[in-house]
Amino acid sequence: MRSIVVLPTYNEAETIRPYVRALRAVSTDIELLVVDDNSPDGTGDIVRELGADDPGIRLLHRDAKDGLGAAYRAGFRTVLSEDYDVIVSMDADLSHDPAVIPTMLELIEQGADVVIGSRYVEGGGTANWPMRRRVLSRWGNAYTRAVLGIHVRDCTAGYRAYRSDVLASIDPGTTRAEGYAFLTELIRRLDHQGYRIEETPITFTDRTLGSSKMSPTIIAESMWRVTRWAVVNRLFGRDRH
Repeated sequence: MRSIVVLPTYNEAETIRPYVRALRAVSTDIELLVVDDNSPDGTGDIVRELGADDPGIRLLHRDAKDGLGAAYRAGFRTVLSEDYDVIVSMDADLSHDPAVIPTMLELIEQGADVVIGSRYVEGGGTANWPMRRRVLSRWGNAYTRAVLGIHVRDCTAGYRAYRSDVLASIDPGTTRAEGYAFLTELIRRLDHQGYRIEETPITFTDRTLGSSKMSPTIIAESMWRVTRWAVVNRLFGRDRH
């Protein structure tokens, strides 16, 4: 299967080289599209340099930083117009180990439509997270499952592999969420359309380089949108966007 990773970045100059080394240690065939939001630290320039030596690495430069959702929409729009079988999403900060990608691709080959690298199934977990963040993440996922009727354990996980035709069918370009709510919005659509979603355990390791993009605004947007979607589901049915 022809596969590509879509990797949103903003100020990841410290992590992008180690990330590419880790990806290439796993596979020299998996391609990489870095979607950079005009990082002032030169992340985009580093990607261009890496791409000069590796034709499987490309840069999609965006003029401004306007949210994770917007970056993914731009990246997905690019790769869905090309001939890929599987599209992988993940973080650039080394929290997601590229060594899990072959397992995700194997599950796709075995019939899964979407595979989630999950912190909250047996064998999964987090490392170096403060208790406050662990509680917030678990509570947020439990709330999302309960009010949206979704059976995925890790709704906000960013480490995923999608069949490209399945991703195209839910039209990610029409999503509206920006922060991590964007990831939940995709899962909501996939689950409501009955696609086969599988979770494989990962250990999420908190970043040691660069700075986190998590903020109170992102958390608030996620909770507000999940609650709004729950109301829409109740009033209009699960198929309504």
